[in-house]
Amino acid sequence: MTSAPTPASNQASASDSQKWLVLGAIGIGTFMSALDGSIMNTVLPVVQESFGSSIAVAEWVVVIYLLVVSGLLLTFGRLGDLRGSRPVYLSGFVIFVLASALCGLSPSIEALVGFRGLQAIGAAMLFSSSPAILTRAFPAAQRGQALGLQATMTYLGLTVGPSLGGWLTEAFSWRAVFYINVPVGLLAIALGWRFVPRAHEPRAERFDFAGAALFMAGLVALLLALNNGQAWGWASAPVIGLLGAALIGLTAFVIVEQRVAAPMLDLSLFASTVFRAATLSAVLNYVALYIILFLLPFYLLQGRGLSPAQAGLILTAQPIIMAIAAPLSGSLSDRIGTRIPALAGMLILTLGLVGLSQITAETPLAWVAVGLAVCGLGTGVFISPNNSALMGAAPRHRQGIASGILASARNVGMVLGIGVGGAILTTFAAHDAALGIFSAAPIGFLVAAGAALAAGVSAALR
Repeated sequence: MTSAPTPASNQASASDSQKWLVLGAIGIGTFMSALDGSIMNTVLPVVQESFGSSIAVAEWVVVIYLLVVSGLLLTFGRLGDLRGSRPVYLSGFVIFVLASALCGLSPSIEALVGFRGLQAIGAAMLFSSSPAILTRAFPAAQRGQALGLQATMTYLGLTVGPSLGGWLTEAFSWRAVFYINVPVGLLAIALGWRFVPRAHEPRAERFDFAGAALFMAGLVALLLALNNGQAWGWASAPVIGLLGAALIGLTAFVIVEQRVAAPMLDLSLFASTVFRAATLSAVLNYVALYIILFLLPFYLLQGRGLSPAQAGLILTAQPIIMAIAAPLSGSLSDRIGTRIPALAGMLILTLGLVGLSQITAETPLAWVAVGLAVCGLGTGVFISPNNSALMGAAPRHRQGIASGILASARNVGMVLGIGVGGAILTTFAAHDAALGIFSAAPIGFLVAAGAALAAGVSAALR
């Protein structure tokens, strides 16, 4: 005869089911955000042609999103600590869905750029609050698994995005790429409203407006310079001016944060060796990852003459393996700790990049796919333990700003990786793009291997 469950056991069971519902709600939002980013890159040429705009203007549809998201991540992370991650998350989704509808209705390329900036505000609110919500919902013993499953949703969105974007554009129009966000977003808002807990008391601390403004100005100037360095020239006056403005803005930001009573960024977080090393490892991992994502399409399309569909099929090898490996590695790190899986992941990524650095004009495409799969395995093994280490090193009342730092590390690493890849490609392909890529890609992958190895060293020493 079994005994009736006690109230305590009922409460434990409810809490256990609640955290998985929270993960489901956050997972849908994560998938949609990743999907939207990867779709936009795919359909940008169609958007440009539709409006008859120049490439330089059309690029701002992507650039404005990156700049606004990056500049606001810490701001909304801090706001989540003060007012709660739940209202930041839900408000961000409302803004994202509304802006998506407006993007689809855009009458001009200029309007689309403006609405993408609004959409980026909502995305920054989502990115900066999601890890904090999951970290609070799951016990430390399951934190890696939860963050790994969230990473899986990210990689699935990145994998599905290009093909879905192409199909929607071909079957309907590029505007459908934005309209698809509306029903999915409304579902995610309903789930978040129902299941994300109201487990936060507002803090009495004041918001640091000066710090927020200085950080956004400095980081946007830095990212704008890195994003346009190869096009404008690294020694050009605009790039040097932006880098100087970034140095002044970010230096002033650090000075202000050291003096205010309630800083936006609590610099004492970086006194933790684990937090500091995990942040550095995250930046270096994304540098390596985005060098691959920038250079390999040029190798496949311009160098090997593949069609976009053929190249896209090969490129999916990396995110698919990442999606499989991330939750498994996260669960493993919950049992054995985060250091060994993070180090192992970066060593695997280094190995995959060294293998890719050997590609030539005659390398079998199957071997290229295998090299990408190895790189995907390394990143998938690394990302969940490293994210878990970073979030676990932050106090509970600083989870929001820790989420913002984690997302900022991703964006800074992404822009650095694209900048490095672009500089290498520009150098080698100045005279002959098709032949230059066969020299640029191996060199770029060796540089990426160096970044991955440095990330491994950082993970090992924390």
